[in-house]
Amino acid sequence: MGRLAITNATIINEGKTFKGNLIINGEIIENVLPAHSSIDKYSCEEVINAEGLWLIPGIIDNHVHFREPGLTHKGDIYTESKAAIAGGVTSYMEMPNTKPQTTTLELLDDKFRLASEKSLANFSFYLGATNDNIDEIVKVNPSRVCGLKIFMGSSTGNMLVDNDEALEKIFKFSPTIIVAHCEDESTVRKNLELYRNLHGNNIAFKLHSSIRSAEACYLSSAKAVNLAKKHDSHLHILHLSTAKELQLFNNNIPLKDKSITGEACVHHLWFNDSDYDRLGWRIKWNPSIKSETDRLALIEGLNANLLDVVATDHAPHLVAEKDNSYENSASGGPMVQHSLLAMLELSKKGYFTAEMVVEKMCHAPATLFRIEKRGFIREGYFADLVLVNPNRILKVTSESLLYKCGWSPMEGETFTHTIEMTIVNGQIVYSKGIFNETVKGKLLTFNRFANGN
Repeated sequence: MGRLAITNATIINEGKTFKGNLIINGEIIENVLPAHSSIDKYSCEEVINAEGLWLIPGIIDNHVHFREPGLTHKGDIYTESKAAIAGGVTSYMEMPNTKPQTTTLELLDDKFRLASEKSLANFSFYLGATNDNIDEIVKVNPSRVCGLKIFMGSSTGNMLVDNDEALEKIFKFSPTIIVAHCEDESTVRKNLELYRNLHGNNIAFKLHSSIRSAEACYLSSAKAVNLAKKHDSHLHILHLSTAKELQLFNNNIPLKDKSITGEACVHHLWFNDSDYDRLGWRIKWNPSIKSETDRLALIEGLNANLLDVVATDHAPHLVAEKDNSYENSASGGPMVQHSLLAMLELSKKGYFTAEMVVEKMCHAPATLFRIEKRGFIREGYFADLVLVNPNRILKVTSESLLYKCGWSPMEGETFTHTIEMTIVNGQIVYSKGIFNETVKGKLLTFNRFANGN
């Protein structure tokens, strides 16, 4: 690959917004220059005039379910990474509740091989924790594996870890960062039984937030935090959904030094429980979407740095698996194609700045997971980049969706930004609806040692 220049861009990076030029040499950012600087000496093979466009680092989504292997009727590494690229996501970390469940290093290597052949974006995969696979967990290489996923509440795939002795061992001996789905199972079951008695088989979707309640979330999150403190573990709590959980986190420590961190997901920032009447199964996630008070608290938690990253929990299911009675409706939904656009729309509405969006979706995941040379527009870093048009309208239609499942909770929404171009490792993989599918992403690597530090 020869040199590629991007000129006259409005660069949003590391808390600053400025006009500039970028020189890419092969896979790497060679220079970041002021807008008035000449690029003649670089003898670029291609020059992209980005006047009027924003240039940001590629989104790093540390929480997706791409369903391969074994669940590829819902989605697969190729289809979902393609949707991710169209949404400006250049790197992702995928969850272990596939078939078979990714609970051994051998199965983890199988997924690495699949992704190297099929993924348009950069990738890593979590090892899944169970009640009895501690022998596999201790063998994890923290420089090669993004983390260890533990379900402290049952969800799709039923990988619930509910044995206290197993939990103690996992938190004590895991050599890498632990990422946790936190919902107290006994509380959820008690609530479900209550509403079964009240409504039989006619439980309304709007009761999801009462069944998978704020109490269930807080009890489990608090338990995870206490275990992490007891064993000096590196813990990241996924998809926080309540105001109360924010008290478990500390904003007086720089992210690079935090050992306990939290994540907000786009759907918990976009929707609230009043949307169940309108959208029903389309917004049934675990943990549940909760009140407007909770939504606003999560936004404030991001602004106050109590919460550290924004991800999607992209989790496709077919309409036939979702459009059922409450108890027979699968939890989860697709989001990677519109996550950045949704966050920029919330920014335009004044909830946070565009610089904050870049911080929480690009910089912070790279810092938190110690990803090598990604997540920032810096000389010497991989050229994972997105060009955004901040003045072009996009209406989400079913025809525009790239997910294999064929639907989105965002259908009908109108965004005031579009993704114009996505660059992965210095190569243009998406430009105005056209993909270069000959380009494949790379395995992410991590600059960390035991316990994820």
